[in-house]
Amino acid sequence: MALTSFKPVLRIAQREKYAIAAFNPVDYASMRAMVEAAVELDAPLIMQTSAKTIRYYGHEALVQWYRQLCEDVEVPVTLHLDHGKDLDMIKKCIDLGWTSVMIDASDKPLEKNMKITRQVMDWATPAGVGVEAEIGEIGGVEEDIVVAEEDAHLANPDEAEAFCKEFDLGVFAAAIGTAHGYYHGEPDVQFDLIKEINERTQPPMALHGGTGLDEATIARCIALGCAKVNISTNLKHVFIDGFVNYHKDNPGDYEPLKVLTAQFEAMKELFKQKITEFGGAGKGKAVLEEIGQLH
Repeated sequence: MALTSFKPVLRIAQREKYAIAAFNPVDYASMRAMVEAAVELDAPLIMQTSAKTIRYYGHEALVQWYRQLCEDVEVPVTLHLDHGKDLDMIKKCIDLGWTSVMIDASDKPLEKNMKITRQVMDWATPAGVGVEAEIGEIGGVEEDIVVAEEDAHLANPDEAEAFCKEFDLGVFAAAIGTAHGYYHGEPDVQFDLIKEINERTQPPMALHGGTGLDEATIARCIALGCAKVNISTNLKHVFIDGFVNYHKDNPGDYEPLKVLTAQFEAMKELFKQKITEFGGAGKGKAVLEEIGQLH
């Protein structure tokens, strides 16, 4: 059984100094492409659904796709809720089979953020569901969450330490200068802040805003303790371009499965590229063996 919470998997990645790629699927084909890529590379995978995607397809369809695709593979695959803000949606994810969830109350004062996070932890922990939480606000656009540049603010290391002492998180998201979406200008990643937070906290760190960061920047973040790297915008562009480019090159071909196959292969290539770049290739079976889930 390869349906896993990301909590033990990310601890191993943190220890071994690599990161697990976390992709936001947009449909069944993108889910299948990322699972095939992970299996072919023997890599752990985080499949993270946005609130918008859940509202579009429904909880039931997404969790059924996940189980059908992942139950019999021999790499660990997490079904994660990304940037959860609706407590009812989070609770339903926990109840229906998501193996991890994110509570994003980063727009609230620290005490309120901690109170909301405690509620989610109380639901998730007995169910064996890992939890991601965030402090500081990451700028840019993520699905239907928009944080203007002037409203974004970096995580405070003292608050990060207090937060992580309070909760046994699977992964911790901190605003460290990255942004959602493609960057306009040079990203101002605060490496010293990543280092300080990871020296003062225990959970692995999530790197949000992975799209558009160069390989050297991501490698440095991973070396400093980021064990989960999120890729969403990049996938959206490949999803659309894979379809459009095939039609441009073959304007008279109206066979839908040919277009969908071209789109599928473009997405799978992206997934394999990012999994390899983040260091996850060749780690899947070893992780399952260590956490006691290898068939």
